[in-house]
Amino acid sequence: MTALLHSHYWPNIHYFIYVINSNRIVIDLHTHYQKQSYANRTEILSANGKLRLTLPVHKVKDHCPVIDVEISYTQRWQAVHWGAITSAYRNSPYFEFFEEDIKAFYQKQYRLLHEFNTDQLKLLLKLMRHKKDIGFTEQFPEDTTGTHDLRAMIHPKKRASEDTHACDALDKPYYQTFGHRYGFVPNLSVLDLLFNTGLEAVNHLKS
Repeated sequence: MTALLHSHYWPNIHYFIYVINSNRIVIDLHTHYQKQSYANRTEILSANGKLRLTLPVHKVKDHCPVIDVEISYTQRWQAVHWGAITSAYRNSPYFEFFEEDIKAFYQKQYRLLHEFNTDQLKLLLKLMRHKKDIGFTEQFPEDTTGTHDLRAMIHPKKRASEDTHACDALDKPYYQTFGHRYGFVPNLSVLDLLFNTGLEAVNHLKS
């Protein structure tokens, strides 16, 4: 199965279930950029509960394709995001094993959002020791025959629990650093799974 996906910032577990269980994934870079989407936001579990991290981008025109969206550095968001991730996961079982690789994304300035997200995706697969064929659209994909089109399914305004194909893996609990305080919080950034379970993350995501 080939999964057709959007470009996401530190993708959530719903997204990564399809990354792991698909034979191939294709990232759509030519769809129109949507505000308040996962393209530039992710969620982690902090000492104060679920925390949303939003990456600022330069103002885009209507119907701007994702491939042209540029990251803004007028705010100190890199320090804020890395500080939040460190605070949330420094006591997790596997943080020290992945810390330097993740930190690198907050020390380098990328111009294009999709390149930032793509390098994150590749790193996550490398850290999980999982090879995956990744392709990219060359134009707006009007014909999606032969692909599992997940672009509308994995969206902040769409409940992940409605996806019956992924619900078993989505509902499967795992150790979380602040789980004793909030109970199990599903469908966070896959960083949460990686820092808390290490290489067992892949087995957790398989369905």
